Amino acid sequence: MLVSPVLTFSIVLYADGSLRVKDVMKEFHAGGRLVQYRFGERIDAVGFSLFLKTYLEADDFPADFCQRLFHYFQNADSRNISRMINGNRMQRSGVYLKDVSCYFSVLEEGQPRDKLEWLTPGSSAERLVLKDMMTAMDADSSGAVTLQEWIQGGMNNVPLLVLLGLKMAERDGQHIWRMKHFNKPVYCNVCQSMLLGLRKQGLCCILCKYTVHGHCANKNPGPCACTFVKSKKQIGIPAHGWVSADCDSSKCHFCNKKIKTLAGKHCVWCQQMRHDDCVNFGSSSCDCGLLRDHILPPWAIYSSSKVKGRSSSMEDTNLEDITPDGHILQIAPIPDTHPLLVFVNPKSGGKQGERVLRKFQYLLNPRQVYNLSNGGPGPGLHFFRNLHDYRILVCGGDGTVGWILDAIDKADLPVRPPVAVLPLGTGNDLARCLHWGGGYEGTDLREILKEVEESSLVPMDRWSVQVISEDPQEIGDPVPNEIINNYFSIGVDASIAHRFHSMREKHPQKFNSRMKNKLWYFEFATSETISASCKKLKECLSIECCGTPLDLSGHSLEGLAVINIPSMHGGSNLWGEAKKADRDNMSEERSPEVVTDHDVLKMSSQDLSDKRIEVVGLEGAIEMGQIYSGLKRAGHRLAQTSQITIRTHKALPMQIDGEPWMQPPCTVSVVNIPLKRVWPWDLYDQLNKKV
Repeated sequence: MLVSPVLTFSIVLYADGSLRVKDVMKEFHAGGRLVQYRFGERIDAVGFSLFLKTYLEADDFPADFCQRLFHYFQNADSRNISRMINGNRMQRSGVYLKDVSCYFSVLEEGQPRDKLEWLTPGSSAERLVLKDMMTAMDADSSGAVTLQEWIQGGMNNVPLLVLLGLKMAERDGQHIWRMKHFNKPVYCNVCQSMLLGLRKQGLCCILCKYTVHGHCANKNPGPCACTFVKSKKQIGIPAHGWVSADCDSSKCHFCNKKIKTLAGKHCVWCQQMRHDDCVNFGSSSCDCGLLRDHILPPWAIYSSSKVKGRSSSMEDTNLEDITPDGHILQIAPIPDTHPLLVFVNPKSGGKQGERVLRKFQYLLNPRQVYNLSNGGPGPGLHFFRNLHDYRILVCGGDGTVGWILDAIDKADLPVRPPVAVLPLGTGNDLARCLHWGGGYEGTDLREILKEVEESSLVPMDRWSVQVISEDPQEIGDPVPNEIINNYFSIGVDASIAHRFHSMREKHPQKFNSRMKNKLWYFEFATSETISASCKKLKECLSIECCGTPLDLSGHSLEGLAVINIPSMHGGSNLWGEAKKADRDNMSEERSPEVVTDHDVLKMSSQDLSDKRIEVVGLEGAIEMGQIYSGLKRAGHRLAQTSQITIRTHKALPMQIDGEPWMQPPCTVSVVNIPLKRVWPWDLYDQLNKKV
């Protein structure tokens, strides 16, 4: 299929990227809201317009542009070419839905919003760049780029590959480019002229900040720093990773004189800057600077062999240890350091996750920073498994932290590393109770790394939850987790979370920031207050704590929470604080397995590692709001127990650590996980950071 290069890039410019083609395609199948616009394998002009508006999430998509693109799809397909039938000229209407979906799937990878910011249709200079780029690939000057021309010319065009979010052949020491806007004068490291233009002005390496014009990226720019050594002889020999840079009048670490523009280099590990002439005179040994305790330097990662072909020796080698250019990597520990294994969920916190990922790839060795969207935590845990003194930093929400803890359980590591949290989610309850704050607000990541280094260790209980339906034939939603890190709840708060979750699954583009998420949550809480869907909850369930029935007759409840940490709903302490004197008195006595006496519960405080879990009752959504805003001290303390069994008599909304589902009548059992498996769990607690 041949499609105009101009229209190809126009679509890239308009794309938003929050919906996938497969999601839009469902709307054209049976039961979808757009199925009436589909005729066999085709869609008509109206259906095509709705496809674009749905996929690009642009209600004001230009009608003339839509019409032109529709005609291009018609003319590009040989099955749609006008032909003569019975002496009359007839053009088939509609375009093939399969062709449209395949075409847009090619453009789907990457971050289309960044493409929109980099290139604007109104810029004549940028249109010229697009024209030159596509003309260069149009080898036969036909005005359209064939598949062969696209592969031969396009796959060697670095700016085009970056623009479309396609991967280039990866080799160690090769730059990883992204489009970037600079808010101050910046010079190209290849041609040494200034980057000019609006919006995204050029390409910048994620790993070393090497900067070039788009057209200069094809002119053999200087290499990026290597992330591992190729020979065992280089293991443990610290060496600088010098890369050409615009040192911005910084002082040379060797001669202490200012460095002129593009007349210096910086070390990607210790961040030293030197004149080009001073690089060979200063010390060649690198100490990794202020982040030496966290960095896994290249001289600690070595290639044990080079894979030349498939052989029996590969059977015991994990494929995740093999680099794209065929090296098998291993780690040689560096004494007196605690390398940091960083997991980033790029989908957390709107675009915060993406920015945090890039910043950590620059500050640390990119081989110790993992994007959870690319294979999950398994590859990173496997790579670090033979280290005995390392830490983990999880950048994401509570769900991401639970994912990593569960992955560590299943990995059966020789040494269980402690875990710190950089909160990027909406609620971030676990991060709050560990004093990492309610959400990352753009603090310099070097400060975050310093806090990780200075933090203390805190053990934390974890709880196993088993849900057994009364009627095996009655199928409800799948239970999201088998382990409770934060809380388990039934009723009003789970109902709100279930509505929130369902809406986010249906319209993910409406939940792309922490503030929007909170506003949506407030809206669902308001509607739940009006509907009171979980009224008279005590008539729908019964509770036993260590075999002792819990009396709920004196309470009018719409919700029940079983909490392991002193934070829920994004900062609400449902249990409340105990007086200091009462806390001291209670600590001198041995805690019983179960406490239900109201007077004793008033003096009880929470402890993350006391092998007891707290049971709290909620009167409704209004009470939840009062606790969150500080108008009310806490919910209704019902019990502290080391084991709890809940039996429900009708379908009720439930949630585990913010993951909700609708559950038919069932029995829920919650017990402490044995010591030999995962308890206590060490997490970093930043005591000096405000909650």
